[in-house]
This record gives sequence, C-alpha cells and structure tokens, in this order.
Amino acid sequence: MPNIVLADDHVLLRNGLAELVKSLGHTVLFEANNGKELIAKLNPLLLPDIILLDINMPEMDGYKTAQWLKANHPGIKILALSMYDNETAIIRMLKYGARGYILKDSEPIELKKAIHSLMEKGFYYSELVSGKLIHAINNLEDEGDGLQNLVPLNDRETEFLKYTCTELTYKEIADKMFVSPRTIDGYRDALFEKLHVKTRVGLVMYAIKNGIVTV
Repeated sequence: MPNIVLADDHVLLRNGLAELVKSLGHTVLFEANNGKELIAKLNPLLLPDIILLDINMPEMDGYKTAQWLKANHPGIKILALSMYDNETAIIRMLKYGARGYILKDSEPIELKKAIHSLMEKGFYYSELVSGKLIHAINNLEDEGDGLQNLVPLNDRETEFLKYTCTELTYKEIADKMFVSPRTIDGYRDALFEKLHVKTRVGLVMYAIKNGIVTV
C-alpha cells in the first residue's frame, strides 16, 4: 500500500480526508497546511509515494509546490485535489507535474480509483481530465519551443488569447475588452481556425507553448 501525504490548509477537511485515506488501507505519513510546511516535513529517507495536493493554500500554493516537487522529487506522484474545475487550473497543475486531478466534492470511490491508478499506471484519467489532455500538456516541453509554429495574430486576438488563459468566462472577457459577446465569439472562432484547435484548452495550450502567457 502506498505512503501518502496530504497538503491542504482546511484542517477539518484535511483531517477527514486523512481518515478516508487510512480507511482505504493506506498510510498517511504526515499532513501539511501549505507547500512550505510540506517541503520542510519531507524526509529524504522516507518519501511519500503520493501527495494529495490542494491548489489554494497560503504561503506556498499548489502550483509552486508542484513545480518544486517536479524539480526535486519527480518520483513522487502528485494528485491535485481542488475545488477548481476550470480548464486553466487543470492545465497549470498538469503542466507543473500533477499526474491526476480530482475535485474535492468527488465521491470516495473516485479517490480510491485515483490512488490505485496512480500506483498501477502512474496517472489517473478522470472524466474531468482526459488522457489526451495529460499527454498533450506533458509533451509541451518535449516538442521544443514551438515558435516555428507561431501564427501571426493582431493585437485584439492576442489580448483575447491572454484573457482566455484566465478564469474569466467569455462574457466577462467581452466586458473587459468592451465588445459584445458576439464579437468575442468571432475572435474565438477565428483563432480556432488559425491555430487549428477546437477548444478553449487548445487555445490555452497554444498560448503557453508559444510564450504568449506564462504560468
């Protein structure tokens, strides 16, 4: 059975999660309030197999913690556990090294499946995050800088693309850019055609790969 560490600043939720993990037969090595505390508690002689990592934490959030773990302990499997179900948060966590991503309101059976899948396959493909998306994000770094594929964009398209990489809805982006939602639909459809992508995830991936936004 894998050794597991939990990092979440919500103590009650974390304690409940720890009890659930133990009830599944796993060992909880320790719990941490944030990434900084997690790093301080890591024992190089007894590293966890899996870290259940929240995103929104004080001092050192899940994004920065995942980056540090990927650089220093790439063998530890990170399972992002968050309330955020938006595409940008998912992409960032997978890009920074998470092997899976589930929501905090998931059923216990999904957590059980995720832990098992991480140990058996090295990743967890949930309905929220497809295997294709994980593969694409992890391969961004392996494909070079990708700048040879950079498509010329006008200023408004670039501005729209940057907003696409935030948590704003398309309607909120329209408000920010002082245009109608129909105009935003036009920008989106034009970029879908120019960049040969079909989803907002594809737009975000293009922007990250080509340095239009940094994560």
